[in-house]
Amino acid sequence: MREVISTKDAPQAIGPYSQAIKANGFVFTSGQIALDPATQQIVTGDVAAQTERVLRNLSEILEAAAAASAKSFAPPSS
Repeated sequence: MREVISTKDAPQAIGPYSQAIKANGFVFTSGQIALDPATQQIVTGDVAAQTERVLRNLSEILEAAAAASAKSFAPPSS
């Protein structure tokens, strides 16, 4: 089964691709750049600042994938 992963806490996909796809227990993320999701602009600063933004974007996407898994496997409420 394949599931599209999307979150507003990371830059929106610009074009015909997804932030991530979850399939068969794996999460495949798209490439990320140092875009601030609030402004959709490249962050200013040195390579360290831009790397931090990229890693934060990836973290948000992976958290969204984990949340999607939790919803998929959550036991029914009584």
